[in-house]
Amino acid sequence: MPRSKNRPSKPSLAFRGKPARPRWGPESEHLLLYGVHAVEAALANPARPIGRVLATESAARRLEAPLRARGAKAELVLPRQLDRLVGADAVHQGVVLETAPLPPIAIDEVEAEGILLVLDQVTDPQNVGAALRSAAAFGAAGLVMPARHSPPLAGALAKAASGALDVVPVILVGNLAQALSELGKRGFWRVGLAEEGSEALETATLTLPLALVLGAEGKGLRQLTRETCDRLCHISTKGPLASLNVSNAAAIALHWASKTSRPR
Repeated sequence: MPRSKNRPSKPSLAFRGKPARPRWGPESEHLLLYGVHAVEAALANPARPIGRVLATESAARRLEAPLRARGAKAELVLPRQLDRLVGADAVHQGVVLETAPLPPIAIDEVEAEGILLVLDQVTDPQNVGAALRSAAAFGAAGLVMPARHSPPLAGALAKAASGALDVVPVILVGNLAQALSELGKRGFWRVGLAEEGSEALETATLTLPLALVLGAEGKGLRQLTRETCDRLCHISTKGPLASLNVSNAAAIALHWASKTSRPR
C-alpha cells in the first residue's frame, strides 16, 4: 500500500547516535523541560524563551496548536534519542524543550496579597514540583525558595509541576530568613508548619496576605526560619503514620488556607 504524501515514512531526525549538545547560549543558562504539560505551559508563557522543541511524531501532533500559536516548529526525533538527552528514567512523554530561565523576580516585587508558599531547603525536585502544582491548583500568588539548596527549575521538577512552573511565579532568594522578615514588614502573616507546632492549622485564624512556610522532610524548618515565623502550626492527623510528605502537607495547607483565610 503506498504511503500518504502528507505523512513522512519516518521522522526527520534532529540528531543521530549521541544526542546533540543543546544550541542555547552558555551551558549555565540553558535548561531542558520535558513532558507534554510542562512544554505546553512553557509555550503558552510569553515570558518563557523558546529554543528547539524536540518531539516524537505523536507528541508533535498533540502540541500542534500551542506550537503554531508560539510560531515554533518541532524537530521530529525518536523516543530513544530523547532518552539519551534527558535520561532513560525521565518520563519525557515524547517531547523536550530547550529553554532558558524565566526573568528573576525579587521579593519586593511580590504584591502584598493572597497566599505565598515558602519552602525551606526542600531539595527533592519531585516534592518541589508537586508543591508547585498544588500552589497553582489553589491559586497561590507565588513560591519562595532559597536560591541555594533548592533543585533546578527544569527537568524532573517541571515534569512533576505539570505546567505550574510557567503559571506560578517562583521567587529565589539569597537569605530565606531575611526574605521572611521583608514579607512580615509588608504585612504577611507568616505561618510555619511543624509537627511540634502549638496550634492545629485547622483551628488557627489565618489572615491575608499569608505566607505558609514548610521545611524539608527530616530536618523540618531551620531554627532561624522558625524564629522568623509569626506562628508555628501542625496539621492534625490520625493513625499510626502521623508525619506527612512535604508536598502532601503543602497541598493540605494550601487547600485549607485558600478556603478559610480572610483579609485583616
